[in-house]
Amino acid sequence: MIKIYPKKSQAYGEFNNGEIIENKPIGFPQDNGPVKPYSNLFYWAFAEANNESTIGLHPHKGFEIMSFVLSGSIDHYDTKINKWLTLKKGDVQLIKSGSGIYHSEKLHKHSSIFQIWFDPNISKSITIPPQYQDFKSNNFKFDGNRKYYVGNNSLIKLDSENIQIFKLKISKYTILRVPETLVYSIYCLNNSFKLNNMTIKKNDFIIIYDEKDVYISVKTPIELFVISSSKFVSYKTYF
Repeated sequence: MIKIYPKKSQAYGEFNNGEIIENKPIGFPQDNGPVKPYSNLFYWAFAEANNESTIGLHPHKGFEIMSFVLSGSIDHYDTKINKWLTLKKGDVQLIKSGSGIYHSEKLHKHSSIFQIWFDPNISKSITIPPQYQDFKSNNFKFDGNRKYYVGNNSLIKLDSENIQIFKLKISKYTILRVPETLVYSIYCLNNSFKLNNMTIKKNDFIIIYDEKDVYISVKTPIELFVISSSKFVSYKTYF
């Protein structure tokens, strides 16, 4: 099964009268987007700042929340560290919100990020003190055509079950193999390409499962952001 969600069909969000605009491959249930939480992926947003803008202090609890700085830079504050820290392009932030944490973020003009929420088994995680970690871009290197953020001996360790996250560079015809127990959730970061003869464009979101092989044809090199997760997890998820 291959499902494709162009940017225009994804859930929409904004902050501060449109200073920050979001398209959401996986929106909150109340966003009424086409994709609801699945596997242990609860939420996924691409956010871009038209102007410098701050999202005020707000709470999180239970979820593991990752932010990936795709361009520019952001500043982050939370009640675990009680100070502002700067993250630049390529850096990654991990909040294990546990029993509860408040945080705030400032996106600088023309900066963009992914923010992705994972469900680590909320019934257990809400009993654990919160944790916060930053990871600089030089902690992540390409191994062949893959750069792993989670999995494959990456520094980032999630409690959410069986998650791998990697950036995939493709410059020639490629067969991508998807194990039958897994779901691949893919965001196209740049150029158009063909996936099983279907056209994929920048900012399209793709969900693949129950497909042993998928065939990728490119005219120009592409970069894909990929999350591999279990079709079915061993615990009851929040949604």
